[in-house]
Amino acid sequence: MQKYDYIITGTGASGLMLAYYMAIDPFFDSKKILLIDKEQKQNNDRTWCFWEQKNGTWNKLVSKKWESIYFGSEEFSKTMNISPYNYKLIRSQDFYRFVFAVLEKKENISFAQQEVISLNDEGSIVEVETNTQIYLGDKVFNSILLSEAHNDQERYPVLNQHFVGWFVKTKAPCFDDTTATFMDFTVAQKGNTRFMYVLPISTTKALLEYTLFSEDLLPQQEYEDEIKRYLKNAGISEYKITEKERGNIPMTCYPFYKQNTKNVLHMGTAGGWTKPSTGYTFNNADRKITKLVAFLKNTHNLSKFEKRTKYWWYDLLFLDLLYEENENGAVLFSRLFKKNNPQKILKFLDEETSFPEEVAIMRNMPARKFLKMFWKRIF
Repeated sequence: MQKYDYIITGTGASGLMLAYYMAIDPFFDSKKILLIDKEQKQNNDRTWCFWEQKNGTWNKLVSKKWESIYFGSEEFSKTMNISPYNYKLIRSQDFYRFVFAVLEKKENISFAQQEVISLNDEGSIVEVETNTQIYLGDKVFNSILLSEAHNDQERYPVLNQHFVGWFVKTKAPCFDDTTATFMDFTVAQKGNTRFMYVLPISTTKALLEYTLFSEDLLPQQEYEDEIKRYLKNAGISEYKITEKERGNIPMTCYPFYKQNTKNVLHMGTAGGWTKPSTGYTFNNADRKITKLVAFLKNTHNLSKFEKRTKYWWYDLLFLDLLYEENENGAVLFSRLFKKNNPQKILKFLDEETSFPEEVAIMRNMPARKFLKMFWKRIF
């Protein structure tokens, strides 16, 4: 059995981010590192979006950015400038190519295209079992959802953020490429939280995603019918579908970090790094991995890395209410955007606000309903 200092299981965003930061840091040059994934990531299988004020590590990979976002609903609709923030889009193919180009130059980093079956922390070493062999690692960082424990419990509600997206191209200019549609709740809600998400790459090309925050997934055709209807209502009848995407992200405050051990750390969605109330993961993972790299230089017990913050409680109460009143999601998000400037909302979602700023945001939400959720949690 081959032994490594670090094993990274899963080469999605969080796994490759960690490998990249290790590759460019001389501290890890003497460490033997293995990446394992059943797929060789090289295609556009994901579209990642995030917002930031300054140009961060991944800015060179951004294929489109917007200074304005649109929020739409029956209660409130507005196009809002989010400066000094920019809303940014990265295609996964660009991300994969960039990171793998760096990793392939490192003699201490290797790859195994195999399916991970299980992880076993034996105290002094971790066994990583794949479909063909077993590897040994001093520390293992896992971004593969190997357990359904979050679905097999009732204490923390689980909503799915599920969507189907079309990249469409038109002959004539049809899109305003200066503004990203953050949420458009003018689509029929049908007892759930449903909205359209539109990212105009140019005046003739856009990504449209029909998205739901709900428990149950829909048949593929229902998502696609809603995208067709949305395009028709926008007066767009002649278009070509160039690509399709489909995804499902669990939205939950389930404590994934409790599955961490001294030598195994779960990352990304598998580690609960997805923002529970929104489903955003990319920027949150980048921030956590930056802290993780510094942590590894000074601490050996991986179970000490994760800490619960006040924002976990905010997300928990919001998800409790959204789960109990899923049909009112449009109303909740409308109040959030109607009563607060978008910069404050983005800062809050980035978990960078002060307590007075948080109080100001919460003051504009339905206090009785959130108080009810709070008391249910306490008692």
